[in-house]
Amino acid sequence: MGILEVKGVNKRFGGLQALGDVNLSVKENTVHAIIGPNGAGKSTLLNCLVGKLIPDSGSVMFDGQSVLGRKPHEINQMGISRVFQTPEIFADLTVLENVMIPCFAKRDGAFRMHAIESTRHEGDIIAQAKAILSDVSMLEKSEMIASSLSRGDKRRLEMAMCLVQEPRLLLLDEPTAGMARADTNNTIELLKEIKAKRDITMCIIEHDMHVVFSLAERITVLAQGTPLVEETPENIKGHPKVREAYLGEAQV
Repeated sequence: MGILEVKGVNKRFGGLQALGDVNLSVKENTVHAIIGPNGAGKSTLLNCLVGKLIPDSGSVMFDGQSVLGRKPHEINQMGISRVFQTPEIFADLTVLENVMIPCFAKRDGAFRMHAIESTRHEGDIIAQAKAILSDVSMLEKSEMIASSLSRGDKRRLEMAMCLVQEPRLLLLDEPTAGMARADTNNTIELLKEIKAKRDITMCIIEHDMHVVFSLAERITVLAQGTPLVEETPENIKGHPKVREAYLGEAQV
């Protein structure tokens, strides 16, 4: 059994079958990638994992508990965090303040925008936020306004905002989208460092095969909302069903 178990998930949007009988098992403390052509159902599946969408049928279990019907903040409290395609940060706040907000949210059990004005637990929360920023090589930028950061640094900041909540499962939706190759490589190294330092499971949706093959231990390939193959990276390369999904015709 994996820490994340998806069984028989189906989702339709009108006449479109976005997901068809999807089964997925993500083992604890591994990096699992989900790939496939545009329209394969990757984002729909991810939205089902975080409570943004409810499947028409099937189950999604995290560590033995269903995520279905739970609000996003409840799923977050279960130990699941998400990194979005476009970094979700508070542009007008400093880097440090961005990381302090989820610290207060975790302490108080609810998200409050005015939390950074509170003095409750402020000293240890600042220390905790700075420790995480150090882990992602952002401590020297802690007083910068978040909107002034490069895309690569905004991604690092978003990672820090997730990690400070100590998630057990980190879901990453195209974490290198729109990045130059240098920032992409830096993000790969950052994720490797995070994985090496923490007992954390990662599930990545990504189009960049350089990223996928650099990080993933298992890969699930979707096509037209249905899983085609789940294999190791070595066995995915050149697999006829994968080539058919990406190239439109089987290669033998």
